Amino acid sequence: MSVSTKKAAAVALVAALGVTTLAACGADDAREAAGKSGAPAPKTVTLVSHDSFNASKEVLAEFTKRTGFTVKVLKSGDAGEAVNKEILTKGSPQGDVFFGVDNTLLSRALDNGIFVPYEAKGLDRVPAAYRLDKEHRVTPVDSGDICVNYDKKYFADRKLAPPVTFDDLVKPAYKDLLVVENPERSSPGLGFLLGTAAKYGDDGWPGYWSKLRANGVKTVDSWELAYNQEFSGSAGGKQAKGDRPLVVSYASSPPVEVLYGEPQPKVAPTGVSTGTCFRQTEFAGLLTGAKNPEGGKALIDFLISKTFQEDMPLQMFVNPVVTDAVLPELFTKHGVVVDKPETMAPEKIAAKRDGWIQQWSSLAVK
Repeated sequence: MSVSTKKAAAVALVAALGVTTLAACGADDAREAAGKSGAPAPKTVTLVSHDSFNASKEVLAEFTKRTGFTVKVLKSGDAGEAVNKEILTKGSPQGDVFFGVDNTLLSRALDNGIFVPYEAKGLDRVPAAYRLDKEHRVTPVDSGDICVNYDKKYFADRKLAPPVTFDDLVKPAYKDLLVVENPERSSPGLGFLLGTAAKYGDDGWPGYWSKLRANGVKTVDSWELAYNQEFSGSAGGKQAKGDRPLVVSYASSPPVEVLYGEPQPKVAPTGVSTGTCFRQTEFAGLLTGAKNPEGGKALIDFLISKTFQEDMPLQMFVNPVVTDAVLPELFTKHGVVVDKPETMAPEKIAAKRDGWIQQWSSLAVK
């Protein structure tokens, strides 16, 4: 997002907040009137999410069987776009629960008050490392690692060891091989930038990016372009004749290549450079002004149930956060475990993100 766009968005936000305060009051009055009249509680609970949300029909049917509530899913663009829409409609939300705000955007959502506190049932099964909000305005639902992926065949054919760490990526052996996403427009692009900042520090990451640029890094606007057009190791990249054997993607990408391969390969064609990873955690929260708060609470409880958590990996290719969930064989056989990903406190991300992106633009996009 450019500076001018940010200013326009800020003006729009102020105006929208002034309007939605009245809308929220009207909604509250309507709910109070319904309660006095004895009107039945709504039976549909609306989940607002980014476009990547998915769950099997059987699992959503199980939620209905357990609670009596039917889930309506409203997809609202990529994660950043979806969060911004909820900020603009604060108090008069599009739904009851929002899923998909991650640790890179968490402070923005919390600071704007779009969630109300709710401590989910079963939260004790989620390790403390994932529970980033002590006020329980959001509940951790899944985690994943943004990492450089590599094309195994490319490196095997040249008898060249694939890179493992951030330091490796700036070595001459890997010149002109890496494609990354613009952090201004892409969630994995932002995660990779934050990973370099976590690794090299506030003062060190710009120098690292200067080295990446000198080593021929290529930047594109989206993950779809990077992975399915430029990357030589993916099915889409092969069809598009992509010529970059290194790409910023996810640690869960190799199992995806196996699952959708035609014919399905016995070994994943891509690998993960485990020393280049940044940990991403996604959360769900009960929206301020939700029309069906009871249904929303039930849905949040369900999102961390063993049933939903074990459905997620092959639906959204993310990892469960509860300790009792079992990963599918596809993940255990073809995925990797990232023992020491880079991390960063949401508060620091909020304080530094925009400035870092602006500084990154001057370093990488010329």
